[in-house]
Amino acid sequence: MNMDSEQLDAVYGALSDATRRAMLARLAKGEASVNELAAPFDISQPAISRHIKVLEQAGLVTRSRAAQKRPVKISLAPLEGAVDHLEGLRQAYAASFARLDALLEHLKSVPGDSGAATSPRKDNT
Repeated sequence: MNMDSEQLDAVYGALSDATRRAMLARLAKGEASVNELAAPFDISQPAISRHIKVLEQAGLVTRSRAAQKRPVKISLAPLEGAVDHLEGLRQAYAASFARLDALLEHLKSVPGDSGAATSPRKDNT
């Protein structure tokens, strides 16, 4: 899943807070009420609501209406988009390190260059 920059910023912003990450970890086990999400935290109800709103704006959670309840559920698509983004970066770094390894191996095998690539440069000043 390709995400645009704004969506990715919202997901990473939401994930940057430990309280929101803990809420997502709880929701990974199944839907929960706002009170159930708030229970482990010693913060106000308005603060809990703001955290849930940030998660909603990032698309990481949804709220539905079931009679008097409004259960909160996790939404995996934005997380998958962030994982795809990170995987792309990991692959780019791996390729870069592979090129660096190849260059270092090449430099080791160059005849007549007894360590010139690793010797400190002498300054003639």
